Parts: sequence; C-alpha cells; structure tokens
Amino acid sequence: MSNLIEHQTNMNSIENRHHQLVNRLRSAEVRFGRTLGSVCLVAVSKTRCPEAIRAIAALRQEDFGENQLQEALGKIEILSDLDCTWHFIGSIQTNKCRDIATHFDWVHSVDRLKIAKRLSNLRPATAVPLNIFLQP
Repeated sequence: MSNLIEHQTNMNSIENRHHQLVNRLRSAEVRFGRTLGSVCLVAVSKTRCPEAIRAIAALRQEDFGENQLQEALGKIEILSDLDCTWHFIGSIQTNKCRDIATHFDWVHSVDRLKIAKRLSNLRPATAVPLNIFLQP
C-alpha cells in the first residue's frame, strides 16, 4: 500500500511541477510578445520509464528529448500509440544516423555538415523532413 501512496504522491508532484512549468512558459510568452503556444517545451525523458512518460503525455506534453539512442528506441516503440514528437539531444556518431533519421522528428545536436547530410540521406522518403538545430 505504501508503494501505491508513494507513486501517487510522485505523480501529483510531477503533475504539479509540469503545470507550474507550463504556466511559467505561457507567462514568458506573454511578457515577451510571443504568440501563446509558440514556444515548445521539450520534456527530457532520458532515464525515465515508459510509464512515467505516458503519465506526462496524458498532461498533453507531446515533445520528449532523449540522448541515449538504444534506450530511446525501446521507449519510442513501446509508446508508439501516443502522438509524441521525439527529439534527439545528444552528440551523434555516424553509425547512429540511420536510427536517428528514422525514429526522431528533431535533432538538437548537429555540429558537422557530414552528419547533417547523412541524416538527410537516411531519412525515409515517406517521412516529413527531419528538423535539425545546428551547433557552430
């Protein structure tokens, strides 16, 4: 019984923290003249279990960031019934480009033209273009 109470307490805490964070984000949008909802909150879900990600997704959190490819691929598969947008936020090794290009929507860590070209070439033709952030 105590595990259930602890789990519920943790979920309430996560829900409260998420709600407070979204409110702060929306306030900042207003303060800086941004359109409401124009700033994306990416929940970094690395080290979190699929059930925890599912709980946050139930709060209408859609964007999740991962930096461990193998761990992320398992979560993406398990959570494929959700409408999540997946962000790869780690450094990229050439041998991981195929999986990143195939399974992610955004890449936050492209620092070489070689990697950008490889990601583009490996993106499935049926997928929308991959969004990337370039690092100088």
